[in-house]
Amino acid sequence: MSLTRRQVSSAALAAVPLVRKSRRESRTLYIAGDSTAAQKYADAAPETGWGMALPFFLRKAVRVANRAVNGRSSKSFVDEGRLDAILAEIRRGDLLLIQFAHNDEKATDPARYTEPWTTYQEYLRRCVEGARARGARPVLATPVERRRFDAGGNARPTHGDYPAAMRALAAKEGVALLDIEALSLALWQRLGAEETKSYFNWTATEQDNTHFNPPGAVAVARLVAQELLRTRVLARSAVVRLDEDVPASWISWPPAPAS
Repeated sequence: MSLTRRQVSSAALAAVPLVRKSRRESRTLYIAGDSTAAQKYADAAPETGWGMALPFFLRKAVRVANRAVNGRSSKSFVDEGRLDAILAEIRRGDLLLIQFAHNDEKATDPARYTEPWTTYQEYLRRCVEGARARGARPVLATPVERRRFDAGGNARPTHGDYPAAMRALAAKEGVALLDIEALSLALWQRLGAEETKSYFNWTATEQDNTHFNPPGAVAVARLVAQELLRTRVLARSAVVRLDEDVPASWISWPPAPAS
């Protein structure tokens, strides 16, 4: 039985393996920051960095690599080679989320201090340019606010000119900005002086108005995820649970790595 031309063509096409367009299924969101975002270990519990809670608001296609480290400023993070370590592995399409200021403000510490409108912006710019040079997207996040209230019960800003300097840099460089400073200050104002104690690392032996416990870390991570969506850094399909309860029991503290 002879084959028609159409049958021959169909058979030939069937013999050719299908070539599918390769596409990257996932990407990594790196966090460069300080202790307010950093991973905490069992010896520090219940202190919790907001970076520990951020994965609860992101789908698995966005992996979080939390490289924030206690006590670092934009200057010391770069000077210690921690930015270089991220840039050595970051890939095209990844994200670099940058949050510094708490330790940049330490004017008596030359290893960490930066001036808001000069050296602070310069070190942030190095993070931005490093990410862009590797095809990754930089994202600037103004520093989360501390718990500070005046005698009238008003939440007070504590970061001086650093948030304004970051906003100005983001506008000049065309970088997405997550205004966590303004949003967290508004959140502490809504909660009030007493209720905010349950969001910070207040324990029987410590009254810490800078670092978070699990509920506080979850609340700040939710702000970060909402801002990633608002600024269109992430699509709606990449974020989850923005309006859902995230139990504090989901937070865990692994053993500290061997030194």
